[in-house]
Amino acid sequence: MTTPHAHEDEFIRFADDDGHGPSPGGQSVRVWKILVIDDDDDVHQATRFSLEGVQLFGRPLALLHATSAAQARDLLQDIRDVAVVLLDVVMETPDAGLGLVDHIRTTLQMVETRIVLRTGQPGYAPEHETLLRYDINDYKTKSELTHHKLLTTITTTLRAYQQLCLIEAGRRGLEQIVEASGELLRAAGLQRFASGVITQIAGILGTRPEGIVCAQGQATGGYRVLAAAGQYAHLVDQPVERLQDERVVALLKQVLQSGQSVFTDNASVLFLGERQGDGMAAFVQSDALIEAVDVQLLRVFCTNLTACLNQLLTLQRLHHVAYEDPMLKLPNRTRFIELLAECMAHGCANRALVLVDVDDFAGINDLMGHDYGDGLLQAMATRLAELTGPEVILARVSGNAFGLLGPSDIVDPERVLGFFVTPLQVAGKPQRVSVTLGACLLDDPGIDGVDWLKNASIALKQAKRDRRGRFVRFTPEMAQHARNRTQMLSELHAAFDHNHLYLAFQPQLDLRTGELIGLEALMRWRGQDGRMVPPDRFIPLAEQSGLIVGLGDWGIKTACLTMRELLKQGLAPKRMAVNVSVVQFQTPGFVERVQDALDAAGLRPDQLELEITESVSLLGHGVIETLLERLRAMGVSVAIDDFGTGYSSLSYLERLPLDRIKIDKAFVTQMSAEGGPRIAELIAQLGLKLGLQVLAEGIEDARAWRTLAAMGVHEGQGYHIARPLEMPELVEWLRHRPADPVQYTKE
Repeated sequence: MTTPHAHEDEFIRFADDDGHGPSPGGQSVRVWKILVIDDDDDVHQATRFSLEGVQLFGRPLALLHATSAAQARDLLQDIRDVAVVLLDVVMETPDAGLGLVDHIRTTLQMVETRIVLRTGQPGYAPEHETLLRYDINDYKTKSELTHHKLLTTITTTLRAYQQLCLIEAGRRGLEQIVEASGELLRAAGLQRFASGVITQIAGILGTRPEGIVCAQGQATGGYRVLAAAGQYAHLVDQPVERLQDERVVALLKQVLQSGQSVFTDNASVLFLGERQGDGMAAFVQSDALIEAVDVQLLRVFCTNLTACLNQLLTLQRLHHVAYEDPMLKLPNRTRFIELLAECMAHGCANRALVLVDVDDFAGINDLMGHDYGDGLLQAMATRLAELTGPEVILARVSGNAFGLLGPSDIVDPERVLGFFVTPLQVAGKPQRVSVTLGACLLDDPGIDGVDWLKNASIALKQAKRDRRGRFVRFTPEMAQHARNRTQMLSELHAAFDHNHLYLAFQPQLDLRTGELIGLEALMRWRGQDGRMVPPDRFIPLAEQSGLIVGLGDWGIKTACLTMRELLKQGLAPKRMAVNVSVVQFQTPGFVERVQDALDAAGLRPDQLELEITESVSLLGHGVIETLLERLRAMGVSVAIDDFGTGYSSLSYLERLPLDRIKIDKAFVTQMSAEGGPRIAELIAQLGLKLGLQVLAEGIEDARAWRTLAAMGVHEGQGYHIARPLEMPELVEWLRHRPADPVQYTKE
């Protein structure tokens, strides 16, 4: 008689084969594993005799044997896909059998495995409640289990096991798909979906999820493995050709290209999708042709999953739109911020962030066309990607700015500047580019990704302003300065909205006769604390923010209305001068708004003078001339303010239609130093040569008055004459001002 121990080798073989037994042809065949647990050797032998050579539902039976509950525990620790357990209730102890049942259900969580209890002593029958609690299929005495009844019992329990496995496989597949729907915005979403498809198909076919591959067609014409199990598990995310099985590769490609499922004698390949070339294929190895009813079920299953797949792919396309630059296929600003946050979460030691801005990109676009500009950006992205390598994250964070995030020795601003010493190749031609960088070292883990990007942007703005074509590293002081500017801008908006800004007026006199010839309107801001905010602080801020347009229009209207009031009182000079920012000139309808201000105050155009700075030359040749000619045609006079402090050439003085040139107070102040009058004198002579009136600012004493008058300067203003005055003070000054010029020239 063969002892049960002799079957331990058989168990080990089945465990290694993982549920398959050898077929005569060498092909792996799936089996039903039946575990017989009994301390009577005769029971083992009788069971083997009754079930030997039996096949149920297309599979042979494989018997595993244990002679004690302890031995059974050891076996079940290593193998879980046991279909049926035939268990003796009473073995070492009266409760050993039920104790093992509790271990199977509670500890091992083998809920699909069917349990049939056997006993040689009817008095040991378990309670009905126990049968229900432990989901025990049947209870029989050993004498009842004749050959025929044992076969019947095994058949019914296997059918129950098969159904439970199908239900569980479906549940697991649906669970994975549901989980995938919550992860669609992650790269693994499609793979999780494909993995769920594998589990569902395996459940429908009644097989374990092995030997199944899902592949997706790509725009390049290639295909990749999305999910796989069993012998193909190591090939996930690899080209389909790596399967090294020409038959499988050919079937997958056939289905993906035709958009039709294929069923052969030993394989089924299912297509998920609505059209050929855009879908997924699932390969299933089978031992026999799938029955017609299962084929129909699979077709319905594929139809349902196609809808899910389409929704998933749509969401993934939306994900790309939301997180990817469509032209360069790089992470966009939103995604770059997320990547920054991930970097900070995992530690930012020795990591750096650099923003790369293409200088004069708008000019290149205008000159060469937008297609050329797009080509330039693509060449930029290629150059940066090639020279920084895979360790660095490259993103497009704005129209002509790129973000680099990576090791500080690679993402070094000096090194990045060197990338562009060699010209780029754009449209087949070399194109030299200048770039300006803002850089910061991620040395504070307490700062989040958004703030780090802001810090790099602050450094970039300063570099664009002060070190064009070079770089600036961020410092905490820059952030404080930016916060101060933001706070001031907010307060400036509030001051404008609540009429806390006002105009002061500084008289302008003829240096020869002392006659009042004009007033310059100067914008002033008194803060809520009563302190004055200097114009050189808030005017540039207003220009950079665009608020200067509204402020400027208000200033012109208010100055014109003040001039009208002075005319009524008989105190008005010949003209009212108002400063105009280059930003105002750039806004459409500027000339019309000037005319509206004159009309609203009832002034003649020759009673208004607009003072512009040298920066108007930045508007480009032909633009500023046209605007000034229109103003002068109306009768409005134009003066160049702060001449000599800008950065434009002298040639624009000849071509611009001007009436007056103003010597900046800095040059007037220098006249008290040795050799100081030379610059002021040169500007005066230049104005006279060009036929322009010359006005000097910053006259602080009688000596300066006399010196400027001797140079031929026509007009002047400054504290020696009067400081900027608010309207009540101005009226008082105008009524009592000295009429004799001697009062201004004597010490």
